[in-house]
Amino acid sequence: MAISLDDLARRQLGDFRNLTPGTCFDGEGVDLDLDQAYGLQEAVARLRVAEGERVAGYKVGCTGPGIFALFGMRGPIRAHLFESELRPSGVELDHRNFANLAIEGEMALRVGPDGGIAAAFPIIELHNFVFRRPQKTLVELVANNGINTGVVLPEDETPWPGTSTRVGTVLGVTLNGESIETGDLWPLPGGAEESLAWLKDNLGPAGLPLREGDLVLAGTPLGLHPLKPGDHVAVTLDGAPKVECRVV
Repeated sequence: MAISLDDLARRQLGDFRNLTPGTCFDGEGVDLDLDQAYGLQEAVARLRVAEGERVAGYKVGCTGPGIFALFGMRGPIRAHLFESELRPSGVELDHRNFANLAIEGEMALRVGPDGGIAAAFPIIELHNFVFRRPQKTLVELVANNGINTGVVLPEDETPWPGTSTRVGTVLGVTLNGESIETGDLWPLPGGAEESLAWLKDNLGPAGLPLREGDLVLAGTPLGLHPLKPGDHVAVTLDGAPKVECRVV
């Protein structure tokens, strides 16, 4: 099906806001390669910025064994984060405002004035867990902005201790008071530094800036967990709860 990128971007944004993400991948002849999928993601981001939204940073996604086991595909990929979708720890999320809400426990970074890491802390990444094609692909994932629909932030951001090995040891997710998953903090062998370096290398050719104060989701070795009304989820660092939310 012949359709311009701008027209497809407007459709993608409308679908996202109508909680029917990515309908162009549902049995239609939209055939994109990975570069075109990134172009579509960026076109949607430009529309959102033109309407007054602000890019708050980027995510590095599809990195860990948990995601590979679920999706059967390897990244990394990048996606945009928007200021309007950042939420504080303890927030109540209305399940009706999402399309098949699912979460990941993950480590995030705050970019410092020198372009390095100023802080590192656990977050909850929110997703519209919807894929239209029978076989999940990086193209559909990227075109749908990494299926990201927001981030729950902790009350405090821990200053960067100088190296990934000093941040902590075990990242965990608890659901309704029970531990459901634990794992390493970082999905890539080089830790937070490797995630940030990969993102910079990937953003550069696209002409996308990484600015002081930007939020970067570093990827996670943990899996994706669907949530339902009544669920309470927390992400822990070395067993201590750091950020939480409840679904209503």
